[in-house]
Amino acid sequence: MKEVMDFSRQLFAFKDSLHHFAFLFTKNEDDANDLVQDTMLKAIRHSEKFEAGTSMRRWLYIILKNTFINNYRKNNKLKNFKAESLQRAEQDFLNNSSTNDGEGKCILEDIHKVLGKLPYEYYYPFIRYFEGYKYHEIAKELDIPLGTVKTRIHCARIFLKHKLKVCTAFKKFN
Repeated sequence: MKEVMDFSRQLFAFKDSLHHFAFLFTKNEDDANDLVQDTMLKAIRHSEKFEAGTSMRRWLYIILKNTFINNYRKNNKLKNFKAESLQRAEQDFLNNSSTNDGEGKCILEDIHKVLGKLPYEYYYPFIRYFEGYKYHEIAKELDIPLGTVKTRIHCARIFLKHKLKVCTAFKKFN
């Protein structure tokens, strides 16, 4: 217990210099405080990794720097994800708002026609999967192996994709 207290005392002795270092990275007082707090928590959590006789200041600075870099990367990924999501949503909105009901009705008719051409052993598992059932639920219901269900759904997708491409290509030329 005495060792933990000594470690904590040494750790808090570097708090001001860590804050100065953190402020150089963040350029913001609140963010610097958060970074120092995260650094101190990580140091306490991983205190057993600190080697006695080495520079605690250097060890803490490395933790602080790595924490800043990891947070920076995480925030950039989050910003990129949000930007990509917004772009996709805008594109979806534009795509959906530019089509009319007649076009959508024709597409649905094409899908129903192609679905009608599927053999029952492919049609039924595909429809059940489309309705939200899991592979193992469909396998149990039909009393067939799980691999067979997966294969039939996969084959149905390939068939539908091929036939629907043919339908849309045919309509473009007419």
